Amino acid sequence: MRTHVSAVRFEHLREPLGIGAPRPRLSWVTETVENGWSQTAYEIEARGERALVESAESVLVEWPFSPLASREQVVVRVRVQGPDGWTPWSRASHVEAGLLEAADWDAQFVSPTDGSLVRGEFQVRGGVKHARLYATALGVYEAELNGRVVGDHVLAPGWTAYGHRLRYQTFDVTGMLREGTNCLGAMLADGWYRGRLGFEGKRGLYGDRLAWLAQLEVVYGDGTSERFRTGPTWRAAPGPLVSSDLYDGEVHDARRERPGWSKPGHQDEAWHQVEVLERDLSTLVAPEGPPVRVTEILPPARTLTSPSGDTIIDFGQNVVGRLRIKARGRAGDRVILRHAEVLHDGELCMTPLRTAEATDTYILRGGGTETWEPRFTFHGFRYAEVTGPVEEVSAAVCHSDMERTGWFSCSDPLLERLHDNVVWSMRGNFLDVPTDCPQRDERLGWTGDLQVFAPTASFLYDCAGFLTSWLADLAAEQREEGLVPYVVPDIGLPGVAAAAWGDAAVVVPWVLYRHFGDPGILKRQFSSMRAWVDHVTELAGPERIWNAGFQFGDWLDPTAPADRPDQARTYPEIVATAYFARSADLLARAAAVLARDEDAAVYSALAAEVRQAFQDEYITAGGRLLSDSLTAYALALQFALLPDASRRHRAAARLADLARANGYKISTGFVGTPLICDALAEEGHLDSAYRLLLQQECPSWLYPVTMGATTIWERWDSLRPDGTLNPSGMTSFNHYAFGAVADWLHRTVAGLAPAAPGYRKVAVRPQPGGGLTHAAARLRTPYGLASCSWRTGGDRLTVEADVPANTTADITLPGRETFTVGSGTHTWTVPYAVATSVAAPLSLDSPLSDVAERPAAERLLVDAIVRRMPELAEHIETGLGATAQNMTVRQAIALIPGGGEELAGELEAGFALLNGAREEADLTSL
Repeated sequence: MRTHVSAVRFEHLREPLGIGAPRPRLSWVTETVENGWSQTAYEIEARGERALVESAESVLVEWPFSPLASREQVVVRVRVQGPDGWTPWSRASHVEAGLLEAADWDAQFVSPTDGSLVRGEFQVRGGVKHARLYATALGVYEAELNGRVVGDHVLAPGWTAYGHRLRYQTFDVTGMLREGTNCLGAMLADGWYRGRLGFEGKRGLYGDRLAWLAQLEVVYGDGTSERFRTGPTWRAAPGPLVSSDLYDGEVHDARRERPGWSKPGHQDEAWHQVEVLERDLSTLVAPEGPPVRVTEILPPARTLTSPSGDTIIDFGQNVVGRLRIKARGRAGDRVILRHAEVLHDGELCMTPLRTAEATDTYILRGGGTETWEPRFTFHGFRYAEVTGPVEEVSAAVCHSDMERTGWFSCSDPLLERLHDNVVWSMRGNFLDVPTDCPQRDERLGWTGDLQVFAPTASFLYDCAGFLTSWLADLAAEQREEGLVPYVVPDIGLPGVAAAAWGDAAVVVPWVLYRHFGDPGILKRQFSSMRAWVDHVTELAGPERIWNAGFQFGDWLDPTAPADRPDQARTYPEIVATAYFARSADLLARAAAVLARDEDAAVYSALAAEVRQAFQDEYITAGGRLLSDSLTAYALALQFALLPDASRRHRAAARLADLARANGYKISTGFVGTPLICDALAEEGHLDSAYRLLLQQECPSWLYPVTMGATTIWERWDSLRPDGTLNPSGMTSFNHYAFGAVADWLHRTVAGLAPAAPGYRKVAVRPQPGGGLTHAAARLRTPYGLASCSWRTGGDRLTVEADVPANTTADITLPGRETFTVGSGTHTWTVPYAVATSVAAPLSLDSPLSDVAERPAAERLLVDAIVRRMPELAEHIETGLGATAQNMTVRQAIALIPGGGEELAGELEAGFALLNGAREEADLTSL
């Protein structure tokens, strides 16, 4: 079939069962071998009706029929017209509405006053056509029907702003029913609703009673239907779940199991009657993204024995999930499973978990092999200490079951491992909400982390539905005055408006619009976006400078004190005012997309006022910034805060000077890190960006990789070069924020970026460098698979690109003007000279900036100085710093007491060795 329609989808859902949108938008992908194919019309068929529309749109097109009713099932087919005529009709796609109105529910929340099990029996006639279970919980639940677990969801219904939005799930249980008596039940646990949340140890934040809501609806072949629902006649009892907590782990006593408890006929006379809880059912919403599932099972990589004699399993990868075990022993024997991300002196290192116990306990019932996996907890771990009669163990990886969409590869294995680490950190932290970390007593939806990582996340996975749901919670939790909580869902952390964190309200919807082509997210979030900008406008006042109140600033700048990660080099007011300008500008753009012309004009003018205020307050006539730091210049360049090309050029040059002076080690935090490579590369300093990217000394992106990291660390030196743990008391080995650099890998190193919302136009612009000989990125866009790959050979650069049907691509190659191509596979070969430079020999009269450019030389100098003045170690461990600009080596060592001829001679000898090491090579890599 030369041209055909595939992958018809509804909203952002792969599984449109129980969808909450009465008018679900449709998307499809056209597959063709015809180059330059473009759509001119489409036709949609449903309910025996057809709608023909002359349009090139194929992503999130409007539902052309009357709205779906609750429970309605519709079969949809699509065909499209292009240069080769009409395609055949697509395969049938099924969409089914959930319960769209509160009045559709007549079930009641039932709460066990003692225990965790609830059950009810009901009768079913023969001739069942189909059956659906609609269910949710206050807490988390696992449903069973006639002795079988319903579905494969983990920790349902997930975590939302429960007071505003409580998700329910829809399951097809047609094949699980039997004629006659049936039994429906559920096991409940605390989860986020009643369990411990946050580092302040809060429990029962949302309520002190667990409850389950279930409505099972059966439709018979004769057209009649029946409903069975939770209510006051249901029964409850204790079960084997002794305790379960997301942070501390789960205790399961198999001796207390009740065989057959969810099967008909179970003797439940000793069970007690449930209590009915009143709750506003209008808060019930259908999911907009995928559920959490077990997505992968990892076998042990190796088994270790700790110095204390304990058995430790190394899975070779830092993961999020729980263990799956097989054990054999006597009744009452205990299996204890402890989890950690790293080892210390061969033992589990529990210190980074703070107060989280991360310990699961299984008490055997005896009598044969027993299989167990915790139901209602998860841990972040690479290592697990296993005590007890365990025969087999594996790791069940859990996260929201998003579709993988983006891939990257290149000629540098360390860079590929860095990208893999980013992917694993996203998997571990996109567990129902986008969390900061998955292991310690926190695991919260920090807005600042997600704000910087959203572009990377949107490339790696189809997270549109996932983040659309999270943004709905953000809007629901937003204060009346517009303030955005630090974490979403809000757990009541005290706080005020914080730049880069609260700006997630504006930035994330815009990112989703750009990556997924969904103006609907801008429409739904517009009031929230505007409320935040209006709040900041009030805080900044008529001067348009936001310089009051607490700020996280450039959080975790490596130069900040370990116990004060907010005290970065960059003034917090510069970060705050820069983000004020950025959000006002994005709000104006969003208004323009939505044809809100008046709002667009107002906020465009506001953005201009803030930019002018920023320039007047913080930028000199020569392009210097008041805060002379990499993050300050990166913000000014990337947020268009510099008034003219001349000052942009000067600011970029200063940025490059600072990066070089620091030996191309990282000196940026959460705010500056995602911007720094773009700020350098876009202003003619691509080589500096690559030097920064490929640095391996601490602090750098590749330093953790050289230390064996398999996820992104919270701190650049979470594990120090000597193998010791960062002693700050706040260090995680699975934090995705600094992995935001992967967005630059995709767009610049590989050369694949959106040139129009949703990749309707693709930008292909590879920028080789750093000694890489090839790189590639692939992305499953809303229109189909796009890719860009390049390879150098001799004096030629070969670039290949795949452009999806119904899209175009802007192509920018070295030495050529940008040109546009249509869909299809394209290959170009152009002249390309690999940039090389031979560094001047080093001597005592070399500027410190030249030494800082060469890692081996800088280490030689720094080590020599620290041996003589150990007290300087803390001040120069991240590099020579800005002093490298105007001082020679000779001048620097003259300041060292007792330096003299001995130190000079040591350095001269070391420099001579380095100078002779690669006489014909680029010495800047030494």
